[in-house]
Amino acid sequence: MGQHPNIELINYAEVEEINGFVGNFVAKVRVRAKSVDYEKCTGCGACIAKCPKRVPSEFDEGIAKRKSIYTDFPQAVPNKPVIDRASCVYFAKGTCKACEKACETDAIDFEQKDVVREIEVGAVILATGFDLYDVSGVRRLGLGRLPNVLTGLQFERLLNAAGPTGGDIKMADGKPPKSVAIAHCIGSRDKKHREYCSRVCCMAALKFAHLIKERLHDCEVTQFYIDMRCFGKGYEEFYNRIQDEGVKFIRGKVSEISDKPFDDEEQDKLIVISEDTMLNKVVRLPVDMVVLMPALVPRHDSERVAQLLKCSRSSDGFILEKHPKLAPVQTSIDGVYIAGACQAPKDIPDTVAQGSAAASQAIGLLARGKVEVEAAIADQDNALCSGCGLCVEVCPFGAITYDDEKRKAVFNSALCKGCGTCTQVCTAGCITARHFTVEQVLAQITGALSV
Repeated sequence: MGQHPNIELINYAEVEEINGFVGNFVAKVRVRAKSVDYEKCTGCGACIAKCPKRVPSEFDEGIAKRKSIYTDFPQAVPNKPVIDRASCVYFAKGTCKACEKACETDAIDFEQKDVVREIEVGAVILATGFDLYDVSGVRRLGLGRLPNVLTGLQFERLLNAAGPTGGDIKMADGKPPKSVAIAHCIGSRDKKHREYCSRVCCMAALKFAHLIKERLHDCEVTQFYIDMRCFGKGYEEFYNRIQDEGVKFIRGKVSEISDKPFDDEEQDKLIVISEDTMLNKVVRLPVDMVVLMPALVPRHDSERVAQLLKCSRSSDGFILEKHPKLAPVQTSIDGVYIAGACQAPKDIPDTVAQGSAAASQAIGLLARGKVEVEAAIADQDNALCSGCGLCVEVCPFGAITYDDEKRKAVFNSALCKGCGTCTQVCTAGCITARHFTVEQVLAQITGALSV
């Protein structure tokens, strides 16, 4: 596959630091050692076939295994392997080297080191994605404790033709299930966990039900839901279609998944215990398989990413946009944009739309050549500055630095957001907020009182 001359794809990299401001960012990027020379590697896969070590696959959500040398996923770009040093026998014991012996192009390089690069960029787009709520900590739901209790993402891998079962829906014993329960809002819309709605769960659950019915015609599918939120184009129609296919719906929240039977009907089954708010009673449903739809949560490193770029986060931990209606892809930092689930839970169409908008904003910014900064920012009378450095310490945006030679504070208007923190701590009185000077505020008060 060809590559655009103006696009550089850097795999297995981690941004360690970002400095600068709009139009003049400098990113310090650590490119991890892959232990494979991509210039020599042809992606033939011989090294993967010979590797003896197998570990749980992250891409398959732990329900299948991969080799210690592997490609991230099918159709990865570039579709070439990397060695997982944490599980590789050579890096653990100094033996093996089966992959090196199998490689005909001598592409295996165990001595490869991390490389730190500094990249100058004009704009930054955050598209970090999301994590799933960790349901394994909620023992009453049985994930990781009871067989055939899966998360939605694990079930997605079962359904995939390139997944561990080739698209066949199988239980732990290799047999197809005769009954499946799908539990909505696991961790979502819950004051003890996550108060917000994760948006994508209802439609993903309906899709699962449709595919189960399509592949296992006699399988009974039951959905436990709080409210069905089918908000997109054609979504309500799809919901009606699923009902016509014979999928059952119980309005109630699943409280427990048990393997302790009360009678012969529940023997060797998973028992889903839930309320049914329509009938005002507790139900026990014996099934062969349970699919949990966990909440979408901010990525585990979202706090660190926000600190790197000095972006704000909302109370739920997602990156906060500048304005929910007027600037939905911009952040409080000029030149930094957001796309996808780093801002809030989103489905694929919304993510694609926001990604296109963020790219357009970034391209438009760079094409203009000039940047408009905020009008209401801090102003400094440099002659009065005593060089105490208090303003440097309190500035949350890094807009003030200290000049050791002049022993005075230096302001960068491109970074200042006019929060006014520095004006409050300045002991010399040399910092004022533009359009909010003492004289202007007093004049406004006088005008208001004279009416």
